[in-house]
Amino acid sequence: MCHGSLLEDLLPRYDFNEVHTRVVAAPPDRVFEAVKAVTLAEMPLVRVLFGLRSLPARLSGGRPLPQAKHRPLFTQMVEFGFTVLAEDPGREVVAGVVAQMWKRRGQATRIAHGGQFVAFDRPGYVKAAMNFRLSGQDGATRIETETRVLANDAESRKGFARYWRLIRPGSAAIRRAWLRAIARRAEHLPDPRR
Repeated sequence: MCHGSLLEDLLPRYDFNEVHTRVVAAPPDRVFEAVKAVTLAEMPLVRVLFGLRSLPARLSGGRPLPQAKHRPLFTQMVEFGFTVLAEDPGREVVAGVVAQMWKRRGQATRIAHGGQFVAFDRPGYVKAAMNFRLSGQDGATRIETETRVLANDAESRKGFARYWRLIRPGSAAIRRAWLRAIARRAEHLPDPRR
């Protein structure tokens, strides 16, 4: 659990979560830059998983997940409907969404900022947030990404639980691939201090 984190402030209680970490041989500022800069071209597995997850949306005329290979994935996720809920530059960024992702034609509610996210309590929805949190570790950077989901009522919790069982392995693979891409990018960026 990440005490003192922005994610903890925004979603201290949750029904579902997953955490992934990696140590990157680069300073925190370069790792944080990489968090926001990695593209789907750097994550072929994520492109495939997004393509599979988007198939029902494509078939029903819905909106598929981001697919642009050479644009930062973080930017695409915000354009897709996630909101940057909080940010401590160089240390942590949290993005979130309020939606009914377990439903075939589930709705999403646009959230403008972290305060709206915290206050949202309409039944029939879940609040999902994910962060990237960095800390220095022996000349390197420890990066952690945690995803938390809170259902606003029992029916939504049941619906999301079925969805979570189905997508969790892919979700975990996406997070691990994203961390690998961040590490590759950060470790190979030229150091401006040299």
